[in-house]
Amino acid sequence: MIWNETKECMSRDEMSALQSARLVKTVNHVYHNVEFYRNKMQKIGLEPGDIKGIEDITKLPYTTKDDLRDNYPFGLFAVPQSEVVRIHASSGTTGKATIVGYTRRDIEIWSECVARVLTMAGIHKNDIIQIAYGYGLFTGGLGAHYGAENLGATVVPMSTGNTKKLVTMMEDFGVNAIACTPSYLLHIAETLEEMNKIDKIQLKAAICGAEPWTENMRKEIEERLHISAHDIYGLSEIMGPGVAADCSYHKGLHIWEDYFMPEIISPETLQPVAEGELGELAITTLTKEALPLLRYRTKDLTSISYEKCECGRTSARISRFKGRSDDMLIIRGVNVFPSQIESALLEIGETTPHYLMIVDRVNNHDTLEVLVEVEERFFSDEIKQLEGLTKKIAHVIQQAIGLAVKVKLVEPRTLERSEGKAKRVIDKRQLI
Repeated sequence: MIWNETKECMSRDEMSALQSARLVKTVNHVYHNVEFYRNKMQKIGLEPGDIKGIEDITKLPYTTKDDLRDNYPFGLFAVPQSEVVRIHASSGTTGKATIVGYTRRDIEIWSECVARVLTMAGIHKNDIIQIAYGYGLFTGGLGAHYGAENLGATVVPMSTGNTKKLVTMMEDFGVNAIACTPSYLLHIAETLEEMNKIDKIQLKAAICGAEPWTENMRKEIEERLHISAHDIYGLSEIMGPGVAADCSYHKGLHIWEDYFMPEIISPETLQPVAEGELGELAITTLTKEALPLLRYRTKDLTSISYEKCECGRTSARISRFKGRSDDMLIIRGVNVFPSQIESALLEIGETTPHYLMIVDRVNNHDTLEVLVEVEERFFSDEIKQLEGLTKKIAHVIQQAIGLAVKVKLVEPRTLERSEGKAKRVIDKRQLI
């Protein structure tokens, strides 16, 4: 089940040669068409001719999300407006929205990448797939949609907002694949269980992304829905969903190196780190026409492997993300990622995968309270047993993050569900 064997299984030498040719072309493209990059390169005395292949990539400047915001809305576009056939934008929840544009060729390549991902998940042209990402300016819905159509599958553009209707259509249409966030898929699983329809659906595979999730959550989804769940990665600045995804072996996410040149760098020194070492992912787009980006700092923390995968693909694999360098919480001097809490909770067994971290500062002392949903049967137990479970959870979390925490048990379905990205952290500290 390989969509494009020529590109997905090429040798490392062939890939390096292709990347080098495309990098040289991209550098010329941005230098002559994007004033921002031309100024940046001229300030460090760099000309396009200095870049002869991927071995010269470290000579190029980095790009950050702030650069996109500073050039809002179209300052980084490298083609005339007449060649831009679509515009997407980030939500802007952490600042001004970042605007991205696509030429017709960009859309075709995006669809190619998503078709590769769907094929890895065992989805083919005879399948029916529900797209339950949000449509509109968010890249998730249309990105997955066009890729599924390119594959030849039947697409149900469900979006989000009415889970019971989604479940009904899933049963009536014989839907056997779905694309959505992992937290929303767990909400769908709950709805199916409430409606006694788990055994009435034909779902076989899910493509989940747009938020961090753990291997334990994947197993939880697979066991509850009797499906295979695959991790898809992307970000609007680079393309959208489909930059990378995992195959059936789940040993890292294959990144499409013929379109995206990955580097793993130290967030502190910005220097490359060794293969297998944790660092921040930086990506250079190799074929983007409307919005080509050089060494874009994603802030996602991962590692990379260039070993050939058991599935037969030779593309590099990035490990499941540990977190984001800018989403990292520093609590009493300790680096904490929400994914650490999630992984610890899912190992316990008595809890559900729903939790909320509340960080506060009392008398100059950071506090961390974790609200945890537990299975309904435990709320019929004696207070003594609930106290024992609370201590058990607090101990497991402390072992995971190295900090003592206050745990509060809440009943099932108490915490707010999200049809988009799950909100896992409330930070009440006034950090000045």
